[in-house]
Amino acid sequence: MSISKRQVVKYSVVFAIFLVCVIYPQQVFGAIGNLFNVVMPLILGAAMAYCVNLLCRQLEKWFWPHTKQKWLAGLRRPIVLVVSIILILLIISGVLRLVIPQFVDAISGFFKALPSTINDVNQWLTKFDQSTAITKKLASSQFDWTSIQSKVMKYLQVGASGVFSSTVSIFSGLTKGLMNFILAFIFSIYLIMGKEKIGRTLDRLMLAFLPEKFVTKTHYVLRETNQVFSSFIAGQVLEGFILGTLCMLGMLLFRFPDAVSVGALMGVTALIPMIGAWIGGTVGFVLIAVTSPIKAVFFIVYILILQQVEGNLIYPRVVGTSIGLQES
Repeated sequence: MSISKRQVVKYSVVFAIFLVCVIYPQQVFGAIGNLFNVVMPLILGAAMAYCVNLLCRQLEKWFWPHTKQKWLAGLRRPIVLVVSIILILLIISGVLRLVIPQFVDAISGFFKALPSTINDVNQWLTKFDQSTAITKKLASSQFDWTSIQSKVMKYLQVGASGVFSSTVSIFSGLTKGLMNFILAFIFSIYLIMGKEKIGRTLDRLMLAFLPEKFVTKTHYVLRETNQVFSSFIAGQVLEGFILGTLCMLGMLLFRFPDAVSVGALMGVTALIPMIGAWIGGTVGFVLIAVTSPIKAVFFIVYILILQQVEGNLIYPRVVGTSIGLQES
């Protein structure tokens, strides 16, 4: 069987890449890491654009979809995009407005009650002979306070330099994250505003350099992938709304505190697959434990039961039906 020149070139390139990866693995992986850091804002922007576009497509059905005025049709996309961003920000800010003040009050209440709790523990310990003996032993012991002071100052100096370096690294990390978010946000707006033009350009590029059969299969895979992912996200949002509502109603029924805040947080964190509900449950436990530790324990029991109901009944029907894994 003869090998064409094109195949020879292709195999030579693959073999050369393999040799470079074997001989210079550190440089290759370093270059891949640097490239990933460069394209990360673009990846985040594409993910943001995909999620926001799901809401934009629904809103475009409501904003004069059958108009024949070109200027009005041209305004549809910018208006829909602005409305979508405003709705998302309102939802996020509303949940944070409900949860953060309650969480701050709970933490401040915990630290206010901490001294009295420590005094109660000390009084309880003084009732035992062993603790009294330990106290007397500590009182009679001789300590080298100069040595202790020098060691403490040394640790403080090391700790201060560590805190300073950590603060600098945290600040640089936050700055880098903020810049990546701004670039991703701008890129997502660009993708949403020009998605039709970008799609046509990519089609022309694929048809120019790839076989038509391959392009047809690629279109099919992308359509099916988009259908599955969009249905999954829609089902996940509906499932989060149901879970948050059930959590709030159950907390109101059993007279748990902060029912609305914890229910809203559970609904939002449920959008995170697998661990989202547990994150909301942990925050809810902290909020309730400051007021009543006993109710916090009962809240965990309630969340465990709700998670079983959600995982075995609600989630398979809502999300499974939305992506076609289960018949409605």
